[in-house]
Amino acid sequence: MYKIAILSSTNGTNLQSFIDARDCGELEGIEISCLITDRAMCGAGEKARAAGIKVYFLDPKPVSRETYDQSVADTLTYFDVDLVVLGGYMKILGAPVVDKYRGKILNVHPSLLPKFAGGMNLDVHQAVLDAGETESGMTIHQVTEVLDGGEIILQKKVAVEAGDTAESLKDKVQTLEKEWYPKVVKILADGKDPKELMT
Repeated sequence: MYKIAILSSTNGTNLQSFIDARDCGELEGIEISCLITDRAMCGAGEKARAAGIKVYFLDPKPVSRETYDQSVADTLTYFDVDLVVLGGYMKILGAPVVDKYRGKILNVHPSLLPKFAGGMNLDVHQAVLDAGETESGMTIHQVTEVLDGGEIILQKKVAVEAGDTAESLKDKVQTLEKEWYPKVVKILADGKDPKELMT
């Protein structure tokens, strides 16, 4: 069984796409071992519990960043995961996690990297609109020490249309994320190259 852990701090939109794919039989051979979150009350935690996924809340406030990251790494080790999947995770992973799971951590970013790297959520979409871009999209990439700087695994595009707002653009990009993020993980679990999805 190929085991993944999902890290999220927010509403759990990406997590739900994995739950839906699992329940539809599209993630055969893949186990969602746990959700790790840095927020005690968030939509991701609620969605995970409702779907029977173990939830681990690791509170970053009373400890150093290194101690927190070591706790994340220890939890991942406990579940013996093959892949770490970030979805709306609002913390930057430190060396204890990145070094141990190098090449095995994915993130999805709501722009066509390297454009608009470093931003989060609606700020990214507003920046795309402010720049007058004609297209946007999502990027699934490896996580390294460089924020949003890891190897690009997959990009998919949407048109930026007249009348789009940050909210409407977010909806279009999230539709791409929901479709393609589980597919990329399935291909990796099957030992194939997800770059074949780029076309």
